[in-house]
Amino acid sequence: MNNEQPIIVGLDIGTTKIAVIAGRKNEYGKLEILGFGRSNSNGVKHGQVLNIDETIKAIKQALDNCYASNPNLEVNEVYVGIAGHHIKSLQTRGDIVRHNTDDEIAQKEIDQLIADQYKTYIPAGDQIIDVIPQEFTVDNFQNIPDPIGYSGVKVGANFHIITGDKNAIRNINRSVEKSGLITKDLVLQPLASSAAVMAQEDLEAGVAIVDIGGGTTDLAVFYEGILKHTAVIPFAGENITNDIKTGLGVLKTQAEQMKVQFGSALSNEAKTNAFITIPGLRGMPSKEISVKNLANIIQARMSEILDFVTYHLKQVGLDNKMLNGGVILTGGGSQLKHLIQLTEYVTGLNARIGLPTEHLASGHIEELAKPTYSTCLGLILKGYDDYEHNRKQFERDYRLVEVPDNLRQQTSEAEGEGTMQHIVVPAEPAVKQRARFWDKFRNSLIDIFKEEEDQKL
Repeated sequence: MNNEQPIIVGLDIGTTKIAVIAGRKNEYGKLEILGFGRSNSNGVKHGQVLNIDETIKAIKQALDNCYASNPNLEVNEVYVGIAGHHIKSLQTRGDIVRHNTDDEIAQKEIDQLIADQYKTYIPAGDQIIDVIPQEFTVDNFQNIPDPIGYSGVKVGANFHIITGDKNAIRNINRSVEKSGLITKDLVLQPLASSAAVMAQEDLEAGVAIVDIGGGTTDLAVFYEGILKHTAVIPFAGENITNDIKTGLGVLKTQAEQMKVQFGSALSNEAKTNAFITIPGLRGMPSKEISVKNLANIIQARMSEILDFVTYHLKQVGLDNKMLNGGVILTGGGSQLKHLIQLTEYVTGLNARIGLPTEHLASGHIEELAKPTYSTCLGLILKGYDDYEHNRKQFERDYRLVEVPDNLRQQTSEAEGEGTMQHIVVPAEPAVKQRARFWDKFRNSLIDIFKEEEDQKL
């Protein structure tokens, strides 16, 4: 047991699901899952909270399921992911002239440099979510990852600024607050997912993290150890399901089931003579669906999503095989068959599925390692980054909360059971820990989520 470490909770408010995962680092720096729960999401569309009451119900249900998995847990503060097509990003430059040029550059000067960027002009109705330094300069020295300890007259940096709609941010805040929780910080979902599935080698080689969720596809591009670009593409798994529903004339639940069980992202790989039988409604005859037609529909929408990815890579000049690490696919939508092949064909880059397994302590149940939970586990890693760099005040909890048996993979056959014992609720997390990754951005993630707007109302 490593009770000196805090228990940190991630809350992923998605379009199709809401997940709550509580985790704590063990003595080896791996994440032990102390509790998790999930619920179906009804109040969220394309990553945005539209129906606050429905979202509150879903968050409370996920919380209840989390408590059911471990009754000893007490959840108060959560790290919350944010996405949606209202998310935008821009590049800025900031410099400060130092008064005591002989002294070494201190953290407070870097903090001042970052704080100055919050004065950047952005359109009315938007709010800055994150200011992320990319590379620093000290006088004539360029591309410095960390300027602390240097001396010089002028220190500056290029910044990646992420903005979002104030109302969308307020809706998330209210949903969390009315569920009896406190938002510790808002984290851009592609950054959380990246922390969960990316290794140090990926950061150095250059990769594009593509998180295909239910309502949005989140993109984060890294090159030469720097976050170069982020984007939220407003198409994802729900769009594919709706395309199948409309194109084949079936119910949405049937469309989702066909997508998961028989779907393929490449129509050439689908069998021409294979058919799926759908029961008829209210006495109507059953319907035969061609697996080839199903794949054609999926490929059309998935190609569109990947075209957007290619477009964003071109915007930052990284489309011509410059990303040696290729594309890392994660999120629930990454589990589509033959998606790796389609991604490589459309983008011209190598592709693989990103799993958060390297950050999880051994013995976790298999459900936790699915790419579906990359964002939620990345939120826990973000929390640990804050904790380890004293960015926010943490109240340590030394209670002896242990990993319950239902969250561990069972190897004993004493009771004649199988090798795994599941929880009552569908699970949904995979805790991942990218401490070194977050080190690259330790000066970037400032507590900007203040409720000033609500106070003015």
